[in-house]
Order: sequence, then structure tokens, then C-alpha cells
Amino acid sequence: MRDFEKISFKQFSKDVKDDKELYRNYKLPSRNSNKAAGYDFYLIEDIEMKPGDIVKISTGIKAHFEEDEVLMIFVRSSTGFKYNIRLVNQVGIIDADYYNNRDNEGHIFIKLQNEGDKTVSFKKGDHLAQGVFLKYLLTDSDNNNNVERRSSY
Repeated sequence: MRDFEKISFKQFSKDVKDDKELYRNYKLPSRNSNKAAGYDFYLIEDIEMKPGDIVKISTGIKAHFEEDEVLMIFVRSSTGFKYNIRLVNQVGIIDADYYNNRDNEGHIFIKLQNEGDKTVSFKKGDHLAQGVFLKYLLTDSDNNNNVERRSSY
């Protein structure tokens, strides 16, 4: 089973702010059409990005899914085309064992950079990134010795 859920209010207060109204009202990722592959992540708060700025965005979201799946995070095509905004790591990789890790409950962060020459502003509720769930394969000789995740990064 795969799904998105909010991080706890305790984690939200630590990572974002101690604001119950904000916590109650932000949206979970969703697909905006019946043939969309990606689930849009919505901004919790307004952001402004000057040229060259790098902004770490708290989504307030964690995701659980099958062990042989990965959640890949991409900047939405329109965000890159219109504003020259890029993910700092190009593609975010969220592994199944990131969910409920002891450091941050699996809180998904998105880090964006404004590579354009203009200041851009985005409003709470705008969607700048999207997540796509994919199955992956292992090599026949894979042997990770059942190493478990120790930290969030």
C-alpha cells in the first residue's frame, strides 16, 4: 500500500512552525488529472526567490510504500520552463525506509534554486514539485547485509 500523510504536529512544530491552523489546513499531494503520473506537492507557505537563491522547503509530508518501490521527486516541468527553477539535487530519491525514521519521521523536504535572472514569488498552495512512485529491481548478486537506515540523510 502506498499513500501520503502529514507528519505529526510535534514534528511540524520543530521543522516548520508551531501553528495548529497552518497544520490543519495544508494539503496532501494529489494528481491533478486522471492521466498524471506525478503527485503535486503544495507549498505550505509563500516563498520568494531572488536570482541564485537556494530555498529548503518543508512539505509537512511523509510517504509510505512497498519495499521494492521508490518515490522520485521532480520539479514540475512548468516551474522549470517558466521560472528557471531547479531542484538542487536534480531528482529527489525517497526510499521506503525513510518513512517514520527516528530523525524526522520521514519528513520530505524539497530544495530549490532560482537559476533565472528575476526574483520569483510563489504562494501558499502553489505546486512546484511532484512525486512519482516507481518499482525498482535489484541485481542477482545484491547483498546489503540487511543494513537498516540510521539517519534521515
